[in-house]
Parts: sequence; structure tokens; C-alpha cells
Amino acid sequence: MKIYTKDSLITELKKIAEQGWIDNARHGNHGGIGNTLEDLLGIEENNLPIPNAAEWELKTQRLNTSSLTTLFHIEPSPRAVKFVPQVLLLKYGWAHQEAGKKYSDNEMSFRQTIHGLSPSDRGFQVVIDRKNSKVLISFDSSKVADKHSEWLKQVKSRVGLGQLDPQPYWGFDDLSNKAGTKLLNCFYVQAEVKKDGDRELYKYSKVMMLQKFNFDGFLNQIEKGNILVDFDARTGHNHGTKFRMRQNCLPELYEKATVIV
Repeated sequence: MKIYTKDSLITELKKIAEQGWIDNARHGNHGGIGNTLEDLLGIEENNLPIPNAAEWELKTQRLNTSSLTTLFHIEPSPRAVKFVPQVLLLKYGWAHQEAGKKYSDNEMSFRQTIHGLSPSDRGFQVVIDRKNSKVLISFDSSKVADKHSEWLKQVKSRVGLGQLDPQPYWGFDDLSNKAGTKLLNCFYVQAEVKKDGDRELYKYSKVMMLQKFNFDGFLNQIEKGNILVDFDARTGHNHGTKFRMRQNCLPELYEKATVIV
């Protein structure tokens, strides 16, 4: 396996960008952009060999995609309550679309992807409480869309239409530590994608070096709706609570962004 310095890695990434369109090295693999780049660099998966720099990683993403990138998983506090399966799902859940088919008749779902810019159509929103150093989940029944009126009646009968009590939250310290260990300094490489028959080809056309994770930037992107909280629970299984990010927002989470290509 090759060992790189930051300078030699930058040189190699520039060479790869200059090659233009490159075949997917792992045909049929959804993670082909990252895997192909690792093959071109001669490195092992998820292992960027820069001496004395364990805090660096390689991040890849498709250009011009609407899909969200998962940053990390972290369940809200108070954790002893097991908030997602025990409160959000039981009190605020709705019938799963596969209830009575794939699952039992009484299978419930709580799938919501929410952010801080505006409430979801079921009235949920992420709220930054800087005074108390918390990222909170808020519920406002007046913001629920008319199409969910029957669900809202069920919520009213189960728990009432007031604010979540207690409100699920993440403390700034917990969230900053989690984000800081996941969002290391990185080389952020974006690729154009095209099809040629059965072949998938990539052009590595944008490369940035991102340094020093900035938690204030992270909070700002939640408020702007670019970082979202994704709940994905059903009666039979909680798939975990994720923080996810829209395309092109990663540089906003770092103090220093250097354009390489």
C-alpha cells in the first residue's frame, strides 16, 4: 500500500482529475466512486495512509445529486427513555405502509427527515437552543398539514397536542464530540457520473482540502435546512437516528477549505 504526504496526495489527486472519464472499478457497487478512487490511489478502503495524521480521511460524493449523505448516527437524550421507539413511535407514530402486508396489521412507523428551517408536514422541527446548549426536537400541532388530520386526532387522543414533554435533545458537548470524531479533516472529492451502456464512468472534477471541524458551522447548517435529522423507526425495529447533509454543504462545516481542483 502506498504511503502519502499531504503534498504527494494532492499531486496524485490532480493527476486523477486530469485523466477525465474513468471506468467504475467495482461494477454494480453503489460506493463505486469512493472505491474506484481508492483503487486509483492504491490504498485500502477507508484508510488514508498519511504518516502522523490519523485525523485525515477521504470523502467522496456524486456531483449534482439530490440524495443526502449520512454524517453519523446518534440517539437523542434522555437516552434512558429510549425516546424514538418508546415515545415518538408509540405516541406520534402512524400506520406503516406495509401494515397488513409485509408486517402485522398493527405495525407502526415514525419516519421523518426534519431540519431547522421550517416544520415538517407533521409539525416536527429541529430547534437550536444556544442558551441551554441543546439541539431540540420540537412539535407544533398548528403546523400539521390538512392531509394528516386523522393522524393528528390520534395524537390528540394518545398524548394531547402540546409540546413534546420532555423534548428529545442532543447536548452541544455530546454532539460536538460525535461530529468531531466523524468529520475529520478530509480530502473531499466530487465526481461527475455518466453511463455508457452497462458501464458507469466517473470524472473526478472537484477536490477540496477541508480542515478544522467547526461546530458553529454545523449548527448554522441545521438552521439553514442543509443538515437534517432522520428518524427511521417502525414497531419491529428502530433503524437509528441519523444526522444527514445536503449536497455541497460539507465545506461549510470546516474553518478552512482549500480548492485543489
